[in-house]
Amino acid sequence: MLNIGCHLSVSNGYEAMGRDALNIGANTFQFFTRNPRGSKAREVDSEDVKKLQRIMDENSFGKLVGHAPYTLNICSNAERTREFALEVMEDDLRRMELLPGNYYNFHPGSHLKQGVEEGSTIIAYALNKLLKEDQTTIVLLETMSGKGTEIGSTFQELRGIIDRVNFKEKVGVCLDTCHVYDAGYDIVNDLDGVLDSFDRIIGLDKLYAVHLNDSKNPYNSRKDRHETIGEGYIGMDAISRIVMHPALRGLPFLLETPNDLDGHREEIKKIREACK
Repeated sequence: MLNIGCHLSVSNGYEAMGRDALNIGANTFQFFTRNPRGSKAREVDSEDVKKLQRIMDENSFGKLVGHAPYTLNICSNAERTREFALEVMEDDLRRMELLPGNYYNFHPGSHLKQGVEEGSTIIAYALNKLLKEDQTTIVLLETMSGKGTEIGSTFQELRGIIDRVNFKEKVGVCLDTCHVYDAGYDIVNDLDGVLDSFDRIIGLDKLYAVHLNDSKNPYNSRKDRHETIGEGYIGMDAISRIVMHPALRGLPFLLETPNDLDGHREEIKKIREACK
């Protein structure tokens, strides 16, 4: 079973996201837990969530991914910025439990000249405050492209955070294909080697989701600009190999490409046909 979808808007509610997913041939999706540029979060209607759950159950959906706002920087050098990120993520994780057993993804953040070690320690400290033994949501660290002082552009950096977390069974990784390619992992010519490296350093058992994006920039560019599937430097052949790789079978693949719903429908169709 190929679990593939895209990022959907929660503006019309949870049931609407499920119906949008079905309309474009998706059986999973990602959504922002609140305004991606700010802190405002709409109240969650529990009946609306139940209607989405029924859609998921009836249509054999894969795991869903909630995405934290881009503006958060949990390892900032400013205390109030860190506190704000912690408050938002704590509220998000509470809300994610209304859809139990799914994933919550966030960008590790930028250390802002504090250094990777200090930044990683701050991130792990925050996770140790956030994670609860009885939560069902797995929190995912996203692989980053390495621009500026971002943390998480190497597998070693992500492992350094996970090693500091107490409830390790509550954390994992979301691999972004555009980000890792831009960060210097050659998933086009050496996918097996990249996945072997991930397995040695972090463990494939910690890989829970894939952001499936082409890249507007060449290999090792240390940038972050997503491209429509098959139209960037990664290309359709490599994307097909990623989706069909046995080590990634069963994971949710989420498109974050510059497309509307019609465009995502075409991408999903193209990917499903390539996997036949």
